[in-house]
Amino acid sequence: MPDRPVKLAKRQLDKDLDKISYVEDASEHVSQRLVAPGFGLIFLGLAMLFAGIYVLDRPDATLAIAAAALAAYMAMNIGAKDVANNVGAAVGARAIGMSQALVMAAIFEVLGAIIAGGPVVTTISTHIIDTTQFATNGKLGWLMMAALLSAAVWINLATWLKAPVSTTHAIVGAVMGAGIAAVGPELVNWRVMAVISAGWVFTPLLGGLIAAGFLFFINTFIVYRDDKIAAARYWIPILIGVMAGAFAAYLSVQVAPTEWFSDVSTILFGILCGCLAWLAARPLVAAQSQGLENKNNAFRTLFRLPLIGAAALMSFAHGANDVANAIGPLAAIVRSGASALLSGNNAPLWVTLIGAFGISVGILLYGPRLIRLIGEQITKLNPVRAYCVALSAALTVIVASWFGLPVSSTHIAVGAVFGVGFFREWYNRHSKRRANYMRMRAKQWEIEDPKVHNPDEAHRRLLVRRSHFMTIIAAWVVTVPASGTLAALTYWLMAALFV
Repeated sequence: MPDRPVKLAKRQLDKDLDKISYVEDASEHVSQRLVAPGFGLIFLGLAMLFAGIYVLDRPDATLAIAAAALAAYMAMNIGAKDVANNVGAAVGARAIGMSQALVMAAIFEVLGAIIAGGPVVTTISTHIIDTTQFATNGKLGWLMMAALLSAAVWINLATWLKAPVSTTHAIVGAVMGAGIAAVGPELVNWRVMAVISAGWVFTPLLGGLIAAGFLFFINTFIVYRDDKIAAARYWIPILIGVMAGAFAAYLSVQVAPTEWFSDVSTILFGILCGCLAWLAARPLVAAQSQGLENKNNAFRTLFRLPLIGAAALMSFAHGANDVANAIGPLAAIVRSGASALLSGNNAPLWVTLIGAFGISVGILLYGPRLIRLIGEQITKLNPVRAYCVALSAALTVIVASWFGLPVSSTHIAVGAVFGVGFFREWYNRHSKRRANYMRMRAKQWEIEDPKVHNPDEAHRRLLVRRSHFMTIIAAWVVTVPASGTLAALTYWLMAALFV
């Protein structure tokens, strides 16, 4: 009689241990998802304690402390959503890793907010609505609280949906909606709103045109040249000098006392700093170019440092412009007393610090969610195209911040990405220089020239994704009315309960 096969049964103890292991794995996964919200709550608590040090002796201390928490929450949402505008192009082009990009963005956001955030904060806190009408009735605090809460909730929802809406649209629409709910349409400064709205339309177009212009210049003088490396050695230091000179001129206006710099001296100072940067960049670029092949892959090395510099510059500009979206309402609440309204429009330093560090905390905790959409999914970015996007967006935001105009960095960054993508479609179809270059390369390698003779294939591969274009436009259009309506409803609720 043959032996029966031995049945290998799993012992009950092993089954129980496996179940415990599964539970531990599940608990670890859940706890990891709770780390970021936990740190976020800790930051909100610290922001409230920090605000309490400065406002505890005021009769409206409770309102100001609550507003500080909402401003911190708003700032974290801005950091989480808008970091894609700053470093998305650099990460998408693989010039810098995700972790390094987030740390760099956090540092330069703080610097931008502290050094150059004042003019836009003034616009948000005092120019959209006439705050002097609230000097004695105490409604301004609740109006700004409603605006902060509504804008933050809307941005939080948009970030969760991975929709690159504008934080500037959200807060401007919320302040306007809450103001209309509190007093009426006559409270809104419609002339200022017209200027801001015109900037929303003009700046993304400007960003796209500047990015396309830079790409045209680089294609013409560097990429489609017989000796790419020699052309890059000559022109990349000049591009670095232009970037450094523009930033230096901007800083001279924002930081130095007014009597130190006139318009002419500002321009001369920018030119001087640009020349120094050009001289410093020449040996660095020359050293990087040693041993590189005369191919487009060399640009990944040669444009890496310029791209990282442009991304850092964009982070600084974003901190200078968009910190107002978080702390503008808080600054108005802190100045809401009759005597405070006469003391000037600059936000106190502690208010600016809450916004600056809130943006950085949001970047570090939640930043990666939208980076891949901006940096990879709209159109394919290499280091050259990413550099054009980052530099164009930074220069456009810097000019807007210079004039105190609360523009949308989301608009500008996405406009620059689309500008590069649409320009590539046009250039690859119509450029004789590129066609001649491709024919020459095909002849050298004795291969057929599919990129020249098959434009439909090139168009299919390089086409800007229209689905993202329409989705982003729809998100922009709906943000102002949505945040305004939500703020109006929130103010009416607060007024019924507390005012």
